[in-house]
Amino acid sequence: MATSEMILWFNQVGLGDTARVGGKNASLGELYGRLTPAGLRVPNGFCVTADAYRAALDAANAWPALHTVLDGLDVSDIPALARCSAEARRIVYEATGHAPLRAAILGAYRRLLQECGAGLALAVRSSGTAEDLPNASFAGQHESFLNIRGEEALIEAYRRCCASLFTDRAVVYRLNNGFDHFKVALSVGVMQMVRSDLAASGVIFTLDTESGFRDVVYVTGSYGLGENVVLGKVDPDEFYVHKPTFEAGHRAVLRRALGRKQTKLVYAEAGSAQATVDLPTPAEDQDRFCIGDEEVLSLAKAALIVERHYSAAAGQAVPMDIEWAKDGIDGQLYIVQARPETVGSRRKAGSFESFRLTGTAPVLVTGKSVGERIASGRVRRVRGAGDLAAFQPGEVLVAETTSPDWEPVMKTASAIVTERGGRTCHAAIVARELGVPAVVGAAGAADILADGAEVTVCCARGEVGEVLEGAVPFAVTRVSADDTALPRTQIMLNLANPALAFRSAMLPSAGVGLARMEFIVSEQIRVHPMACIHPEKVASPQERQAIAHLARHHASAEEFFVQTLAEGVGTIAAAFYPRPVILRLSDFKTNEYGQLLGGRGFEPAEENPMLGFRGAARYAHPAYAPAFALECRAIRYVRERLGLTNLRVMVPFCRRLEEAERVLAEMERHGLKRGEGGLEIYVMCEIPNNVILIDRFAALFDGFSIGSNDLTQLTLGVDRDSATVAFDFDERDPGVLEMLRLAVSGARRNHRHIGICGEAPANYPEIAAYLVSLGIEAISVTPASLLRTINVVREAEQRQDAAGAQETAARP
Repeated sequence: MATSEMILWFNQVGLGDTARVGGKNASLGELYGRLTPAGLRVPNGFCVTADAYRAALDAANAWPALHTVLDGLDVSDIPALARCSAEARRIVYEATGHAPLRAAILGAYRRLLQECGAGLALAVRSSGTAEDLPNASFAGQHESFLNIRGEEALIEAYRRCCASLFTDRAVVYRLNNGFDHFKVALSVGVMQMVRSDLAASGVIFTLDTESGFRDVVYVTGSYGLGENVVLGKVDPDEFYVHKPTFEAGHRAVLRRALGRKQTKLVYAEAGSAQATVDLPTPAEDQDRFCIGDEEVLSLAKAALIVERHYSAAAGQAVPMDIEWAKDGIDGQLYIVQARPETVGSRRKAGSFESFRLTGTAPVLVTGKSVGERIASGRVRRVRGAGDLAAFQPGEVLVAETTSPDWEPVMKTASAIVTERGGRTCHAAIVARELGVPAVVGAAGAADILADGAEVTVCCARGEVGEVLEGAVPFAVTRVSADDTALPRTQIMLNLANPALAFRSAMLPSAGVGLARMEFIVSEQIRVHPMACIHPEKVASPQERQAIAHLARHHASAEEFFVQTLAEGVGTIAAAFYPRPVILRLSDFKTNEYGQLLGGRGFEPAEENPMLGFRGAARYAHPAYAPAFALECRAIRYVRERLGLTNLRVMVPFCRRLEEAERVLAEMERHGLKRGEGGLEIYVMCEIPNNVILIDRFAALFDGFSIGSNDLTQLTLGVDRDSATVAFDFDERDPGVLEMLRLAVSGARRNHRHIGICGEAPANYPEIAAYLVSLGIEAISVTPASLLRTINVVREAEQRQDAAGAQETAARP
């Protein structure tokens, strides 16, 4: 075979060459040859072709021996699998020492050495001819080798790559996915290494890996070579960039999360028996992001270039899984791999599956959630490959990290828990592909979770995955697209937790009718805003220290409050963009504010906080106005810096017209002027005075949202939190229904938006039907109530249409 048939350079191959150089190398060639002119940086290299692999096995007459070893193999017989796979690897390793092949590889290496100069280090990476296809990931199936230097080391790495075509995991994966062992060949890519051992590297997805939401670029990164991120040995930093607004010119990171980055993989010292070594990451490096915002944005731009190119080639949208590396010498960012994403992109649009716990139990450990599912099983701790033989189907696999060799066992697990790793690690990728929930980065799990203990793994409550004690009951809701035709009345969502935003945005809704700020403040910020402004006034040294720790990555505690609030609100607005998101300004009561860090010194003691210093009363009051300014800064950041102009603002518990005017003036003073930049400001309609004076409130605001809980409470004079009189709290009372009628008719009379965001329509179908008959524009409910409410409203509209048709027919 001619050298030109054995060796192809990156600029000689592209996506159409998978049969010759495998999916990984074809993609590298596509990136290098087609996208470097568009500004992408891709290291150069060459491919040892699949034909070269086949020719070497032909010359050694290795095929009959491989058939003898592999034909009829039962992969469920773990000892037989290990024995036969090892023999197949030996056969391939011996065959690929072929002299003509060796000469061709070394000739290409010498040419690359001349181009790159002395000190060249190589990445030698396997590339199967059935690899990185849209319907198969082959994640971690075949070996790759880093920091390869010199001719003999290169030849050895090549032969070991070829032999890895028959690792246990690769044999099982091919059989389970219908690939013929003898029709899949291996090409090997040899490329110049990026010196990320001196900087950072990671993985990018052009969708949200958990929900499949397509409008974000998800960047992960850690220090050192990228294998630690891919294999899940570290908890990486995470960043999100919103595609639509980014491409419209708003260059800003949507949200970021600091990872632990426990270790970093670096080059070993010269003369070492190993090419790379894993070192502990210094504490000061763990406590800072591995790359800056500008670098995140550069990576997002590169990812979008790649996604657009692959999508154009495929004639349809193709979300991508991309590896990146930063060179510690030249400071540049490089793309070192790209492949179609294979799990989230295959989710059927309009098909929804929702898991929710129906019971409670103590939480034993937490980490990052993968899979948005729930499962129960008995714990099986796996400390190494030797423990796999005892693993029983349906158990929960608990380990420090997982290895690609474990995939035959992972396939039988009910759930997976690892002490290390992020949402782009091997365990996470395999769990998604297998459809099992996983909690990764769950520190201490192997010590806390006892072998044989029954646990429930819950990944259905946002970004935090939980392992709960015992078998906790849960429910699964599955709905097809045929069941989700939207009614004329807008059905919107009530949402508080930004971690649920991407998943919730996949549901059929008209947007968010109520985004509650309080969750972000209480769960993510956790500090009273006035304590952020005046930490010196916090009496407790422990609380002052806790506030300083939370704000340590920011110029001040104020900046911490603004950025964290903006990231939370921005995530919800981005998830639903361009659908409207109505953000209710803070509506904590004094007792709730007092529970925040530093809060006790800034809040009065009130006998009845429900009717006290809350909502609109706070915003222009000297005791809270500086804190309200922080809220306004966060909202401006979301609308102006992030470009999320679908965000609307709503004022809660506004008692009087004069109070409304003061709040609007205060907002305008902080750059939130009604109508400017398309800003719409709504008001909660939850006090009888809002209904009585609705014509005058309508002159000040763009719309209303009925808060049926407080409106019922204040109409009937019932404290809904009092067990003694709670039986009198009933939204179906005639007086409450009349209040609803007056509110809807008043808003419509003034041509103002009118919706409802209380629980009444979700709890009582008859109220939903009544609101439809009044002509309400929007009904906003929790995600759990959404589909039921859609059906109720659709049926009410159909009855209304039928009655109208009968009335028309009866007219003379």
